[in-house]
Amino acid sequence: MSSPHVLVLTRDGDGHADRVRESLVRRGVRSTVFDNADYPARSCVELAHDSRGLTRRVLYTESGPLDLDVVTAVWWRRPRPPAAHPDLTDPAVAAHTAQEAATMLSGLWESLPCRTVPGRESALTRARHKPTQLTLAAELGFEIPETLITGRAEALWDFHNRHDGHIITKPMNLPWVEDLAAGHTVIRKCEFVSGRDVAYAAGLRFCPVIAQPYVPKKIELRVTVVGRRVFAAEIHSQDSNRAGMDWRRYDLGATRHAVHPLPDEVADRCVALTQRLGLVYGAVDLILTPDGRYVFLEINPNGQWLWIEDLTGLPISEALCDLLVAP
Repeated sequence: MSSPHVLVLTRDGDGHADRVRESLVRRGVRSTVFDNADYPARSCVELAHDSRGLTRRVLYTESGPLDLDVVTAVWWRRPRPPAAHPDLTDPAVAAHTAQEAATMLSGLWESLPCRTVPGRESALTRARHKPTQLTLAAELGFEIPETLITGRAEALWDFHNRHDGHIITKPMNLPWVEDLAAGHTVIRKCEFVSGRDVAYAAGLRFCPVIAQPYVPKKIELRVTVVGRRVFAAEIHSQDSNRAGMDWRRYDLGATRHAVHPLPDEVADRCVALTQRLGLVYGAVDLILTPDGRYVFLEINPNGQWLWIEDLTGLPISEALCDLLVAP
């Protein structure tokens, strides 16, 4: 058997990748980092076939050639999308070549006959779809909040009234809007629906939204699944006014974190959900209610974990190393 060689797809400054690569070095495992955005401006991919099929696939970078058939695992971390060569000044041509490059790399990474963490790009795309997550979670026995996904003001008004105004909304996918020209970013995560929001609900015709009744919280849980290993961390978001609605507003100085003894049946559901989505890694967000119910919110197929590891000591990075080098 060939020695492990891990290809890490990510951008510069990825502390999560750096942490795991340090562990790989300690184990004597070779790793190579590549960012899809470097293709085709600073790298080249070459595939060759003869009459019997594929004979060669090589990635050429500024560091030299990499025979992709020696790669034993691909870790899809946080790569940027391919970008057109800067010498192309025609916008239409640049957009076309960027799309061609994206098609090339997407097919390439999908075709490599090795383990891919968290999963193939196609699986990641499906796993990010929140309606799919909720459907599978309910099938597996999770309690999920009643959920409305709509672009109709009338539907939101009815949902708001049925829950006495105690509802939240959250985006379908990205929680931010970047205005590159103005140089600022608008962030909208989980938010209470205010009277002003209800009055302007006609704006939903421009973009769908997810609405759910507010679920009371004792604590929130980030459950990180690595293979069949489960690492559950308590996030005491209710200790902080800033993080009380959504712990992703991060008030780490006032928000306690601790290891959580997750019941076996809940842990098994987290693993099963990850597997049903075609993943070997996933970050599951749950609420533990004051009356002891575990309520599923969502799964991030490529969620962050370093702050959890640093605050609780849970060995998530080492578990990822184990997964990347497993035969």
